[in-house]
Amino acid sequence: MASVNKVILVGNCGRDPEIRYLPSGQAVANVSVATSSRRKDKNTGETIEDTQWHRVTFYDRLAEIAGEYVKKGQPIYVEGRLKYGKFTNKDGHEQNTVDIIATEMQLLGKREGMGGPSDDEGSAPRRAAPAPRQAPSAPAPRQAPAKASSGFDDMDDDIPF
Repeated sequence: MASVNKVILVGNCGRDPEIRYLPSGQAVANVSVATSSRRKDKNTGETIEDTQWHRVTFYDRLAEIAGEYVKKGQPIYVEGRLKYGKFTNKDGHEQNTVDIIATEMQLLGKREGMGGPSDDEGSAPRRAAPAPRQAPSAPAPRQAPAKASSGFDDMDDDIPF
């Protein structure tokens, strides 16, 4: 049976990415992403906000793009998988970790550098990786003119939806 390990986050970056390179030359970037949910307390009627922090790791070209364009406070969409780990802290206690290994990323919010009020940082792409370019193709052949009757002329206009 197949299994699925997929995470989708939409949240705000908690800090600028930290980018480093492994001895193999592979780029690695780490960032924290905050997601929030709100609910009303039944007893007081007060709105309670619950914020969760997620550690996200980008690799290779995605890490380089994140390092260049992702900024603290920026809304971001991240897709990836969960990776669990353990380490021993300086007190000798074993602690568990949960990381999101990102496979896709998209910057959200308005574009900077497009004539808006916060036009001081230059232009940033909305997508992490540009869509592949397609080679120019020949113009599409002309279609034959539509027939006079579409076959729907005799149907009632009383559609229930």
